Amino acid sequence: MNCLPDNTRMLAHDSLLQGPKSDTLIVFAHGAGANMHHEYMATMTDKLIAQGYQVYRFNFLYMQANMQDGKRRPPDRAPKLLAHYEQVLQDIKQKIALGQINCQRIILVGKSMGGRMSATLTSTDYQRQQPGLDDVMSKVAAIVCLGYPFIPLKGGKPRLDPIVHNALPMLIVQGERDKFGDVQQVPTWTLGEHTQVCWIGDGDHSLQPRKSSGFTLEGNLNQAIEYIRQFISQLG
Repeated sequence: MNCLPDNTRMLAHDSLLQGPKSDTLIVFAHGAGANMHHEYMATMTDKLIAQGYQVYRFNFLYMQANMQDGKRRPPDRAPKLLAHYEQVLQDIKQKIALGQINCQRIILVGKSMGGRMSATLTSTDYQRQQPGLDDVMSKVAAIVCLGYPFIPLKGGKPRLDPIVHNALPMLIVQGERDKFGDVQQVPTWTLGEHTQVCWIGDGDHSLQPRKSSGFTLEGNLNQAIEYIRQFISQLG
């Protein structure tokens, strides 16, 4: 009889640990509309591994369900996403115990929604639900948000609390034309001294530039990786 909750069974089959062991583990969370196998996620993972980082990717539960039956579900609400994120950290803890991961620090990296959840998980407002995560959380050294979703598409106040109420160093890599927060809007908000915002030339929410801009997607992704490399190197 299998007494494991459904989310534990699904997680075991829907995460990827890639790259040689490294002193830096990247935990890479996907955005709302595309899973961990999307070309963007796979390309960025390859580029991160090329920098010498080990990368752990995973799918949130709603995305696992989408892949299983082909239906397109919206993201779960934040409490369910964060509960699953905690389960991811439990899996990482187990892999450390098994010797599959041997890192000195963990960097939480997220595309859009994944970045917002990474920031929320580490904010001073958040109370963890699962016990036994102190050792893993003590290794989390910083947050990287690739296209932070500042403003919902339907409008409203910017989602600043996960950023402002956070003591960890944070890097936000944002396209200049990002419809969730562009180069005119973001500088008007106070994000705190622990947060750096680096801009990608003519990039949209996925850092894709217009053909007429003179920028390329490949160049923009490489620039994003270079910002991440510099940011991590400054952590010491």
